[in-house]
Amino acid sequence: MDLRYEAFCFADPLFFDEQRESATAEDVLGRDLELPDSGWSQGDLGVWRMLRPTSEPLPEQGWKIHVSACLDNAERVLTTVHEYCIEHKVSFKYLRTQSILLARNSKYAPRSASGKLITIYPADDSQFERVLADLSGKLDGEEGPYILSDLRYGNGPLFARYGGFVERWVEADGTRVLAIRKSDGTLVPDKRGPSFVTPDWVDLPECLEPHISARKGGDPGDFPYRVRRSLHFSNGGGVYQAERLADERELVLKEGRPHAGLDRDQADAVTRLRREYDILTGLAGIPGIPEVYDLFTVWEHHFLAMEYVRGRSLGAWLSRNYPLTRGDTGEREVADYTRRALGLLDAVTTLISRVHERGVVFGDLHALNIMVDDGDDGEGKEGGEDTAGEPPRVSLIDFELACPVDTGSRPALGAPGFRAPRDRTGFQIDEYALAALRLWLFLPVNAMLELSPAKLFPLVEFVERRFPVPEGFGESVLSVLAPRDEQGARPAPATTELDQPEPDWGVVRKSLAEAILASATPERADRLFPGDIEQFRIGGTCFGYGAAGVLHALDVTGAGRYPEHERWLIEAVRGEPPARPGFYDGAHGIAYVLENLGHAEEAGAVLDGAANLVEQTRDHSLDGGLAGIALNLRHFAGTRQDADFRAHAMRLADRLAEAVAGAEEPAGFARAGLLHGWSGPALLFLRLFDDTGDRSWLDLADQALRRDLAECVPADDGSLQVRDGGARTLPYLAIGSAGVAIVAGELAEYRPRAESVARIPELLKACRGEFVIHPSLLFGRAGLMTALAEADRRSPDPGLAEAVTRHLSRLAWHGIPFGEGGIAVPGNQLLRLSMDLKTGGAGLLLALAATVDGHGPVLPFLGTPDRSSRAPGQSPAGGK
Repeated sequence: MDLRYEAFCFADPLFFDEQRESATAEDVLGRDLELPDSGWSQGDLGVWRMLRPTSEPLPEQGWKIHVSACLDNAERVLTTVHEYCIEHKVSFKYLRTQSILLARNSKYAPRSASGKLITIYPADDSQFERVLADLSGKLDGEEGPYILSDLRYGNGPLFARYGGFVERWVEADGTRVLAIRKSDGTLVPDKRGPSFVTPDWVDLPECLEPHISARKGGDPGDFPYRVRRSLHFSNGGGVYQAERLADERELVLKEGRPHAGLDRDQADAVTRLRREYDILTGLAGIPGIPEVYDLFTVWEHHFLAMEYVRGRSLGAWLSRNYPLTRGDTGEREVADYTRRALGLLDAVTTLISRVHERGVVFGDLHALNIMVDDGDDGEGKEGGEDTAGEPPRVSLIDFELACPVDTGSRPALGAPGFRAPRDRTGFQIDEYALAALRLWLFLPVNAMLELSPAKLFPLVEFVERRFPVPEGFGESVLSVLAPRDEQGARPAPATTELDQPEPDWGVVRKSLAEAILASATPERADRLFPGDIEQFRIGGTCFGYGAAGVLHALDVTGAGRYPEHERWLIEAVRGEPPARPGFYDGAHGIAYVLENLGHAEEAGAVLDGAANLVEQTRDHSLDGGLAGIALNLRHFAGTRQDADFRAHAMRLADRLAEAVAGAEEPAGFARAGLLHGWSGPALLFLRLFDDTGDRSWLDLADQALRRDLAECVPADDGSLQVRDGGARTLPYLAIGSAGVAIVAGELAEYRPRAESVARIPELLKACRGEFVIHPSLLFGRAGLMTALAEADRRSPDPGLAEAVTRHLSRLAWHGIPFGEGGIAVPGNQLLRLSMDLKTGGAGLLLALAATVDGHGPVLPFLGTPDRSSRAPGQSPAGGK
């Protein structure tokens, strides 16, 4: 699970959002603070309120001061800093509400930004030193979480780091990041990680020297453990595999940071760590419960030492054994899995019963807190429990939410899809999670039920139809999980047109469009259509996650033009020009859509504004790099009959041709695929062959595709998938097999015996799995379906057609009623609905139009020209 998403779930029950507005006056920070009559400006920047003296220009970068605070002293700290900065004419900003402060300091909030209530922007080093000295006295005794990216000044809530004061961007490792300027004028990344770093050309101010020494002195030299590796990080602290120096015992260290990692009851990580120690002490002796060794404090951090539990998480076990992810699964494999899954459920149920016998509610039962030891140790053969003849050992880990049943307490955190509703208390909390686990082991999409509890009924029906579970299995799940009204009646199942045996696909597409339009928020300046959390990082106007992509999808699928929404997009990019030049993440994708919608002047202005950004771009990708930019320039050359655009596109293509020849060996993380890999440049090379008939572009396309294929590994079902780290492989369109296959299929039209083309069957096999966790176009089922459908159109194949039909039928899992007759789908992590092109309804709309109607490419620049319209030099040669 990507932990970033949890922090964007506080503000809205249906959509990812930032907590910008407050529902109550009491939640607003600084509500009684006033500005002087003149000489100051004030404005909102997302979650922040910025105040600046109009007579003092804000430097581009420098030493800044962060002030941390807890929820109970935030108003007091803010009042002190506000009064000081107004008096001394120092620019500053602060979080606007208590809810925002809680969200940004929650357990799964980004660690590098956690704890920051106020940011102060001194005009120079002299003012920086003076502000620190003055405020340290005024804030003496105030507490706040440690800001990991900064250096603490003294023992109070003041922290310092060197960084940017205004937003500037630079490309690093294929993405655009915030930047600062070196002394020679070069832009470099403004590093904002969970550790204090001073740029190598910046001198540490003399006033910070004692505090650097104090920080180094706080690193314990007599720490009684040797950390071997990190297992997990959250804003509350880390979890580490370690060795005790005294006897070399292998164990786990769990860290708790004071005032950090808050839950919804505002308990911090240290409070939960102490609670876990007490609970484990009371559960001592139960097989499957880790032994607790010690609770101790070093420097400012608290640690719990406990037994190292061998095996893999139940989530990892499922990913290795779940049969429906494979394209060739037979009934025997399904029956085998069912037997093993039921055995695991029995073992977990028995273990929870033993915990209950001690009067303890576990409170956080889900797949990552259950460890399975089948003798494989995570690296060897699968299914060790079958060959050994013994069921695997199961254990529980992470008892920080556990509590004695007689306290009546409820966990203030919990995993989506497993946490019990408010009406469950005591042991019912674990019984709910056990029932959720029964469903999850056979169809792991539980998180979606928090968006639409009534989706439970069709999901349970599918499990009973697809797996040979015992009679009454479905009712055992429904009896615990199914919502009920005040009279005890269950609601009607949440179904859509997708649930029909033979859906009317015209109705489905209309319903997707209706949901998209019903979700629009033209009154907001930051985004028009709700989508992925990336909207709040790169903006709500772009093609991939923002309004441009949604308007494109509505237009090209025949769902209509919406002038009021087009005006919103135009005004938004006028007010805040894109900070990135790319196609999916910035200016070129927005310009493409504006041009196609007839707003030529506005499209040209967006391109002009991004010209300098393009020159700085080194990324090769279709997503945000040179491939997408060059393809769009080629498009503009055609729409405007402008040779300058074509010449610019060719210059960028030449740069990519040089880059692919010198491309480095594959990295340890996934980049291969349509959006992020070399398949994007390969697509550009194919389109340039269409334009020129120059066969050297085909050579380059094959070379680029082979570069992506070097990042692929064979899976145990014979498919070829993109490697992502040591264990995970990916089949998707953005990153994965489908993206490579769809471009290789286009190369096959011209050069059917090319080396990369020979791998298409293996790549497509990766797209056939029945289970796909997300429905989306770029990161889920819709993209796999589209790649298979495109291959089937080129060379009809009953197996491909059957796989496409299966994908279409399984879209019903994710269809959620929205508004009056609309259909919405959940985005990444299944936690909230999304309407954008990459992760939500707009992408699904494009996929259905391309798959069911087959009337056009699913994404811009895909699709070889019709054979009848090719010039003689462009016809397929039928050979290398």
